[in-house]
Amino acid sequence: MQKRILGNSGLEVSALGFGCMGLNFGYGSGIGRKEAIDLIRYAFELGVTFFDTAEAYGPFTNEEIVGEALEPIRDQVVIATKFGFQDGVANKGLDSRPERIRQVAEASLQRLRTDRIDLFYQHRVDPSVPIDEVAGTVKDLVAEGKVKHFGLSEASIPSIRRAHAVQPVTVLQSEYSLFWREPEKQILPTLEELGIAFVPFAPLGRGFLTGKIDESTAFADNDIRKSVPRFSEENRKANHALVTLIGGIAQEKDATPAQVALAWLLAQKPWIVPIPGTTKAPRLKENLGGAALELTPTDLANIERAAAAITLHGDRYPPAMQRYVDKRD
Repeated sequence: MQKRILGNSGLEVSALGFGCMGLNFGYGSGIGRKEAIDLIRYAFELGVTFFDTAEAYGPFTNEEIVGEALEPIRDQVVIATKFGFQDGVANKGLDSRPERIRQVAEASLQRLRTDRIDLFYQHRVDPSVPIDEVAGTVKDLVAEGKVKHFGLSEASIPSIRRAHAVQPVTVLQSEYSLFWREPEKQILPTLEELGIAFVPFAPLGRGFLTGKIDESTAFADNDIRKSVPRFSEENRKANHALVTLIGGIAQEKDATPAQVALAWLLAQKPWIVPIPGTTKAPRLKENLGGAALELTPTDLANIERAAAAITLHGDRYPPAMQRYVDKRD
């Protein structure tokens, strides 16, 4: 597995990380605890050294799974977790008060079975708490050795700049893929200017870019895609042109659509580290093959030209989640 450096921080991780959320949260019922632990350890055997979790995934159970899985190899991996939701429950609203950040840090350290959090993200920007106050609290945790690096998730450019001025931001984590390219307009140039790395979540378009989802796919009630407008039956059908495009390139490259989608992301910037997730060992191995797939400048130009002719339909968040989009200016 190739390695990458997260921005100007010097923090080295595998070129592809592992997004652990779906092991037990977000996409249906997930898998059993032992199976999840085995899968995380298998990811490490395959070269993954970057694992992403959050107190809100469960809540709390995902961190416990990650902590148990990585305890024997703790010093060989980078663990990222997050704070920012009331009582760790996303639908309760935001809470990034300094005292809450400290509570989350202490609890996460216990659940992760570690003495430090390698990367501590604000899960969503809290408009009721000044971002410099949030950054200042994390700065104190860094000074105490409990946190090594500060990250933001789905933050606006003004929030990124204000936070970075108080405590250097190592990573921004936001959605980015061929299915959602909004970060290219302003976010990526800003990160490059500031020396901040980018960690795309949902790099496979929440599974859509794998080609395994079509208009007939049924989602469980506890699968977040059931409420996402972009995944309505009508929009899945309309958006299938993108899947067809990626599938054609995959066939030419003797690869899978997932590998092409991940290789495309890796080719955008050397400081981008996607974190695909899965509950299946064969799919994990397939995804990691994306790091070895080389797309030539001609391949990338062909993808760009073809993708520009495709109009994608549907919002990426349901109305209830739109309230968490950072609009700070």
